[in-house]
Amino acid sequence: MNKVVALLFAILACAWVPAWAEDDGVPPVSDLQKDGAAARAINGVVLLALVAENCVYCEHVLKDFLEPMSHNTSYQERVVMRRVLVTGLDDVRGFDGKSTTPAELAEQYGTNFTPTVVLLDSAGHRLVKALIGFSGADYYGMYLDEAIDAAVAKVRGQAPKQ
Repeated sequence: MNKVVALLFAILACAWVPAWAEDDGVPPVSDLQKDGAAARAINGVVLLALVAENCVYCEHVLKDFLEPMSHNTSYQERVVMRRVLVTGLDDVRGFDGKSTTPAELAEQYGTNFTPTVVLLDSAGHRLVKALIGFSGADYYGMYLDEAIDAAVAKVRGQAPKQ
């Protein structure tokens, strides 16, 4: 009986993953050098969503905002989106081509709080103030859009929209 219960728990543990881990339209980060080149090709920016497991607020940001944006051609023409699981164990190729970890990326961009969204140029330099946390859906989309617009305007040498 104990073996059956242990097996059942093992199956359930393997089956449980955050809802956003499957396919939320925001691929996990793996090669920032390649992502930087993709952003350069569209004269756009790299958006990194720094998230954690079991983070309800991270799930809201991904599911309610970034996933729908990732399917919108208006954003696809300006933004390369990647998800960084800050506790992840897989190495990431950085903008400089060197191997790094998700935790080191979070530290590099000065955050120890999730969710955090950073907008970067094709070389990995921060363009605007990061969006840290999630206090609710009321204004988050507006703040995210303003940050994206300002970052893209900087890369494209344009004055931000008023």
